[in-house]
Amino acid sequence: MLQTPAFEDLLALVEDRSAALRDCVAGCPDLDARVPSCPDWSLRDLVEHLTEVQRFWAAAVAAGPSETPPAPASAPVDDTVPTGLLERSAAATRELVAALRAAGPGTGCWAWWGGSDVPMTSGAVARHQVQEAAVHAFDAQLAAGTPQPVPRVVALDGIAEFIAISHGTAGPWPHEPARIGLHAAEGESWVLDLTASGSPVLDGRPETATGLHGPASDLLLTLHGRLSPESLRMQGDRAMLENLLSWPDLG
Repeated sequence: MLQTPAFEDLLALVEDRSAALRDCVAGCPDLDARVPSCPDWSLRDLVEHLTEVQRFWAAAVAAGPSETPPAPASAPVDDTVPTGLLERSAAATRELVAALRAAGPGTGCWAWWGGSDVPMTSGAVARHQVQEAAVHAFDAQLAAGTPQPVPRVVALDGIAEFIAISHGTAGPWPHEPARIGLHAAEGESWVLDLTASGSPVLDGRPETATGLHGPASDLLLTLHGRLSPESLRMQGDRAMLENLLSWPDLG
């Protein structure tokens, strides 16, 4: 059974994927270049977004258990705060990782996925922030014309995390009951039992006639709407697969 990376490994992966985004942007001559997978954003907007997201979650973790999200963080008024785009991003990553490390994995905090089975803890925030940074690093690479696969450990855990949070907060399955498999070339599979009662992952790898097959990175990026399902091998009922991919509202 696939195991979630250890907490310290998650923190290292937040740092690694955030740095991958910045390294890519640092090599781009035009920060106003559009991001194909986020067409309303430029590369500059993408970096600013990750900076704001990481500062927000640093504040949420530091605040501890709460029924409401933290107030939007204003930019600190401090001569020591970096003013460059990438420097501010790096500072936000350090702030997030420091808050997570200080809290430890089991501390409660506000999180938007309260309707799912995922705990509202700093450990769950760390896991989710790996995916935030990883998907946006791919966005930057795509804009630069140098897309790279999401690292194996990140992609495999990301599929499980996407199912738990994005499917777990999407509400009842709005179509006819379905059983769909997600099959990674690396040997991991998830079979979803989609009904009005929920979308649990079935144990034991039961047989299913409909599924998506491909490398874990391609599966993850397709779930996040970054790649077309044509990048995968689609097995069985295509309309059912398209329903699955359009079901969670990722807006």
